Amino acid sequence: MKRKYFLPLIILSIFFLSIVAMNLPTPSTTKTNLGSSMTVFSEMKEDQLYKEIESYNSEHEIQPIDAKLDPIWKAIPGYNGLSVDLEASYKKMKAFGKFDETNIIFTEVPPKIHLDDLDPSPIFRGNPEKPMIALLINVAWGDEHIPGILKTLNESAVKATFFFDGSWVKKTPHLASMIYLEGHEIGNHAYSHPDLKLRSAEETRMEIQKTNDVIHEALELTPKWFAPPSGSFNQTTIDIAHELKMKTILWTVDTVDWRKPSTAEMVQRVVSAVENGSMILMHPTKPTAEGLETMINDIKNKGFQLGTVSDLMSEKRLDSKKP
Repeated sequence: MKRKYFLPLIILSIFFLSIVAMNLPTPSTTKTNLGSSMTVFSEMKEDQLYKEIESYNSEHEIQPIDAKLDPIWKAIPGYNGLSVDLEASYKKMKAFGKFDETNIIFTEVPPKIHLDDLDPSPIFRGNPEKPMIALLINVAWGDEHIPGILKTLNESAVKATFFFDGSWVKKTPHLASMIYLEGHEIGNHAYSHPDLKLRSAEETRMEIQKTNDVIHEALELTPKWFAPPSGSFNQTTIDIAHELKMKTILWTVDTVDWRKPSTAEMVQRVVSAVENGSMILMHPTKPTAEGLETMINDIKNKGFQLGTVSDLMSEKRLDSKKP
């Protein structure tokens, strides 16, 4: 570089560095900003409005419920609690200068113990504080009733969890795809409807894995819920499903639709038995196809929402706006 350009370049560099240095926060400035933030927070907590919001929270806060192993119902999922977001609520109300319950902002509080933290156990129901019901539909036969059941579910805006027998999927992949494309959840129901309580660990693994393979081939998904055929299982069944990253699902209320009960009697018996967290077992049968719409309407009229097994097992609250 020629000497005549060297000195101006040095001067420009020094000038640029000086400007950058002038804009950097000094330690005292940083300390001042931190102190200012702490002062604002301290003043906020002393504000009468903030204290009113704290008082409201102490009266309306809902503690989260941990997942647990119940001596009767076995594994029960947790359920989020609900608490007031104090700072967000304060900022929203401060603009109006007064306490207003309609401007309270809630936040969900997760439990400390989750379903995944429990030892492998069967699941018969959702959390008893969650006003939701899940429909479990085990499919190994009854193809003629599936279109009608899907039509009712679609018109009722309800999603169910269908548990597929692997051999059925192998024979009728088009029906399996129809159910899946309607947006329903897919579960595993073993391959050949075996009595798993009498099967070895190796046989159980084959039944479950083979079904997962067939479902993946047909639908490109791997189920996370497993329903043992006829509800027959032992701890080996639960452990093998767990090794395959699946949880074992049973039921709370049984339609016993395979016995061909009268439709009205079946619906009345099921609806009268449901409560928070119930899971209703059914199959693609004539009584279920005929009574499903009434069953859904009656359940909704009792104040319950209907969802999939995943919806029911989720810790998320159904309504986070208010307790």
